[in-house]
Amino acid sequence: MQGNAERYLNKERLPHIWCPGCGNGIVLGALIRAFDKMGVDQDKTVVISGIGCSSRASGYLDFNSMHTTHGRALAFATGIKLARPEINVFVLMGDGDASAIGGNHLIHAARRNIDITTVIFNNSIYGMTGGQYSPLTPRDCRATTAPYGTVERPFDLAGLAQAAGATYVGRATTYHTGLLTRLIISGACHKGFSVIEAVTACPVSFGRRNEMGSGHEMLMWQKEHGVPVEKAKHLTPEEMKDKFIIGELHKSVAPEYTEIYGQLIKKAQCSYKGE
Repeated sequence: MQGNAERYLNKERLPHIWCPGCGNGIVLGALIRAFDKMGVDQDKTVVISGIGCSSRASGYLDFNSMHTTHGRALAFATGIKLARPEINVFVLMGDGDASAIGGNHLIHAARRNIDITTVIFNNSIYGMTGGQYSPLTPRDCRATTAPYGTVERPFDLAGLAQAAGATYVGRATTYHTGLLTRLIISGACHKGFSVIEAVTACPVSFGRRNEMGSGHEMLMWQKEHGVPVEKAKHLTPEEMKDKFIIGELHKSVAPEYTEIYGQLIKKAQCSYKGE
């Protein structure tokens, strides 16, 4: 790892527990490189995660961090950001953690446009708790709870976040690591709720059941199926079939929650004082 990025690692917790071929370490590496390039102050930054394989990442980082309950990472993060609006808050979640049990927290954090940067590790399955399908598992894919293939349509997580009100939305893969790092930086520098979807590989629970091969082969799948935004504009629906768009997908400006909440507090205090 280049530069001083290693200073962000909690080396006492290493080696990590992720399986061989798992892409979670690549996402963590992209996050650390983003921290290094931004010069993030560890004493003014909090990293929060929920439950699942990806959520172990907070324990490998040398920050004030919280490994919280399943689906509730954004609830904890909202409380911290409201109490200390001046600090940087990053949230790390898995696809099930964010879009299933934590789905309501996701859409309401987006609706509020609170200044939190959320990185969602999308490996299309519940990897840690038994290989069940998640709301992001592609249709017809196998899981322990879908031995003959899923029949449900998956969420478009980026589209869901944007529709709910997130003012920054991006998507990259563990093959496109440079892009992933850049999106994390852009999301962190953006004033408002930022969602970066990191498409990652789970060769043990997802890849094995769906005959996608090794971790390396799943990386090559990401390379072949992730289409940059600008290129996608010139492709037909037939050419985009079974592919997904990567890059900066949405950026807009809207009032940020902690700022307007602070204004409300001042208004109430003036009213109480009779000013």
